[in-house]
Amino acid sequence: MPTTKAYKGLAMEGIIATWYTKNTGRDQTRFETTARRVAERLRPGARVLEVAPGPGYLAIELARRGYAVTALDISKSFVRIAGENAAKAGVVVDVRLGNAARMPLPDASFDYVVCVAAFKNFTDPVGAMNEMHRVLKPGGQAAIFDLRKDATREEIDAEVRNMHLSSLNTHLTRWTFQFMLLKLAYTRETLEAMAAQSLFGRCEFAADGVGCEVRLTKQTPRSSD
Repeated sequence: MPTTKAYKGLAMEGIIATWYTKNTGRDQTRFETTARRVAERLRPGARVLEVAPGPGYLAIELARRGYAVTALDISKSFVRIAGENAAKAGVVVDVRLGNAARMPLPDASFDYVVCVAAFKNFTDPVGAMNEMHRVLKPGGQAAIFDLRKDATREEIDAEVRNMHLSSLNTHLTRWTFQFMLLKLAYTRETLEAMAAQSLFGRCEFAADGVGCEVRLTKQTPRSSD
């Protein structure tokens, strides 16, 4: 199983980042839902890192719930856009530029790490898991939400319909799912193998619609008594 791969997704800069921001922002329901799911696992005021936040919609929802949120993205366009969106929303999000596999962040500084719809694009996925492990406090958790490689065409069609896009963007998004994103997505077996290879050592996997959730926990060191 390869631990690195060439990035083959759309280059999320300039006009592509603007298009993505506009279309994903049409329906905030899924960001609110994900934020609620994350909030159920956190204590008040917890420090949360979102890796590859894109336009920052989830980071903003988490900040609205009182969490100290940092967002790290490799796209200069998204760093700017996420910062602007957070300011418009009246919340504080510490938006930074950086690579998921080489995070410019200190050790053991977050209670929770979340990554949505981006992990399949990482050039060094195991390296990204290792970095999530490094920046988590002992006992902290990470959650990776992404597309399942075995998602059916019917499931994809249902997902796209829920996005409430224009006719043109519906066709374009459906095409992107079927001919680009599915090729990049991972199977359950591959994700579990990556987790086993990483510093986490294991994961919990759950299918969810067209996607899945991979849960990772940084174990608390045992005492030497």
